[in-house]
Amino acid sequence: MRLKLNVHLDYWFEELCDVLLQIEAAAVEGQLIEHAHINVAPVIHFSRVPAQDNIGERIWLQAQGRVEVDYETTVLIDRQRVDYSHLPAVALHDVPGDVVPYLLPSRYCPSDQFADIAVERFGDLEGGAKIAAIHDWVAAHLSYVPGSSNAETTAMDTYEGAEGICRDYAHLVIALARASDIPARIASVYALGVTPPDFHAVAEVFLGGAWHMVDATGMAEVAATATIGVGRDIGDVAFLTAFGMLEMKGQSVSVTAADHG
Repeated sequence: MRLKLNVHLDYWFEELCDVLLQIEAAAVEGQLIEHAHINVAPVIHFSRVPAQDNIGERIWLQAQGRVEVDYETTVLIDRQRVDYSHLPAVALHDVPGDVVPYLLPSRYCPSDQFADIAVERFGDLEGGAKIAAIHDWVAAHLSYVPGSSNAETTAMDTYEGAEGICRDYAHLVIALARASDIPARIASVYALGVTPPDFHAVAEVFLGGAWHMVDATGMAEVAATATIGVGRDIGDVAFLTAFGMLEMKGQSVSVTAADHG
């Protein structure tokens, strides 16, 4: 499937500010960037650096005043959903070094607080069957409520409040997976069918020696999702991180199916 992505950001920086931007679809296995263009203006500084795990890139900006970002691309998605429910967990002593950090607690995914919960609810299951049960339980336990969480909301807050948005669903899946000794990370993505259209977040779990997408919101399909970046939690994959004060003037995200040809 081809996805056409269009993003517009309009921000105001009262004072000189350093900004880390991550909105471009990554050139990774399963997706081919057929065309891409980004325009950022006006800025004082613009440079690219590798993103987490070398998946995609981040852009360093330095700016003051009004800054507008326009990004458009066409991405060919060539991946199919794998039924991970039958996949085995990787033995801890066989987990690759670059995957080890995704076994550990992080700011928004304090998995050490979920050990008893994971055992109580999913302790009789193993591997992919456990992840499938976690997916189903999170989907049933949470209500999708825009505005119900903020920049401080952790997976435990979401568990206790039983509501959230996409990042909260992902954080809860990740925390429960890590508490079950299954590596899990967050992925920022563009996904066809997300309502309202916006940047989307999903969980990914490491089973059978590979990463597999888990979206308990039910909005993203593997074959219609373009990865932007990955990280321990949303703090690693924010689309814009400002090291100073900012004001959003406008923002839009469009994900549509492009014609083949």
